[in-house]
Amino acid sequence: MNISNLTIQKAHDGLVKGEYTAAQLTQAYLDEIKKRNKAINAYLEVYEDALDAAESADEKIKAGKATLLTGIPCAIKDNILFKGKVASAASKILEKYHATYNATVISKLAREGVVFLGRTNMDEFAMGGSTENSAFGVTKNPHDLERVAGGSSGGSAAAVAMNGALFALGSDTGGSIRQPASFCGVVGLKPTYGAVSRSGLMAMGSSLDQIGPIGKTVADCEIVFNAIRGKDTKDGTTIGDDTYPKRRIGKIKTIIGVPKHFLKGDGIDKSVLANFNKSLDLFKGKGYEIKEIKLPNISYALMAYYIIMPAEVSSNMARFDGVKYGLHIDGKNGIDDYFETRRAGFGREVIRRILLGTYVLSSGYYDAYYNRANAVRRMITDDFLKAFEGVDIIATPTAPSPAFKIGEKTNDPVAMYLEDIFTVTANLTGLPAISIPCGFSKEGDKDLPIGLQLMARHGDEATLFEAGKEFLGEN
Repeated sequence: MNISNLTIQKAHDGLVKGEYTAAQLTQAYLDEIKKRNKAINAYLEVYEDALDAAESADEKIKAGKATLLTGIPCAIKDNILFKGKVASAASKILEKYHATYNATVISKLAREGVVFLGRTNMDEFAMGGSTENSAFGVTKNPHDLERVAGGSSGGSAAAVAMNGALFALGSDTGGSIRQPASFCGVVGLKPTYGAVSRSGLMAMGSSLDQIGPIGKTVADCEIVFNAIRGKDTKDGTTIGDDTYPKRRIGKIKTIIGVPKHFLKGDGIDKSVLANFNKSLDLFKGKGYEIKEIKLPNISYALMAYYIIMPAEVSSNMARFDGVKYGLHIDGKNGIDDYFETRRAGFGREVIRRILLGTYVLSSGYYDAYYNRANAVRRMITDDFLKAFEGVDIIATPTAPSPAFKIGEKTNDPVAMYLEDIFTVTANLTGLPAISIPCGFSKEGDKDLPIGLQLMARHGDEATLFEAGKEFLGEN
């Protein structure tokens, strides 16, 4: 079975027509995982009961009760809870932790009859931009095994790119779905804040985190998004259809805003800029209007993010104390137990962010750093709201470079953090954003994918899907 060009719609049609069974489809993906995962390390665990789930999906299909997602193989990022399964967040401190309940997104997809193949590798507790911070090894880029897959959802993006899943779930706090999607040549969506329930997602930055889909096509991400979105009583931040804006009708053309002032500087790879400009030309050829916009405070976004996010990390990581679950190291006393457990269980990047966050929240520095960063966040949000009065979409590159080499930035946290320069704004503002493949950069004998980021108004994922599908020729 050729699974390289399958989409959710094509796979569904084949299942319903009886061209293959869900069990056969699942086995095809399992075979690909067996063949490629050892080299790539996208999966930390492949579920032994995946075929059993596929057989249950087959029964549903035979009974005429199939939905578009019934029997579709999916990968899960390792920080999303699946009852009875290990959820380690790629950390030693949770290496043997088994989830006691399902995340809301898992429950929703399970009701659809999705087949869960396994859990994917990630940066520990989603802290990183390369999946090099995992306690269980680096995930390599399927396009070049010497390069990173991106992060923190690197395993999920790599799983889709290597045909190890038809789609995957990731989480995005500052670009953790979109950047690996860009590096691996797939599509990744960060939904509007609150559009998808975070119940059952291990929190990193609670005001920034969102669960979203990674797929080969925009249409696939749209299908999954519509299946997992919606209000949830277990997550008070979620929004329902009643709070979504009404779709605008009667517009002749969509206007794309470009903050050209933010695209200048030595930090952006020439191939990224070249592909970005070609992408704008393509949109223009399809009848879109390209308009230059100003976002006066956008240059402060990365700085504000790396104050707000560590502050929230510091609070969220406090729950991992080795008392009720996870790793426990015996020390001289209770206090010593706590310190020894966290010292042995957390990796370097997690400790770095906890320390930074604790510092900015401490007495004497709270107002100087944390409160000021939140004020900047408000200014940036206002800039975007004003910009969206005159445009429908804001476009930037997804990342300033193609996938970099493994080890290239591990000892330079600032260089690593700069990879988030285009993506953090969507998290700070709560806006929906999507990364779509827009070309390649030639590096030696390898073609490295490059991504285009599109952002829209709160709740306007539909415009992103429409533009993305038109750009990729999916309509």
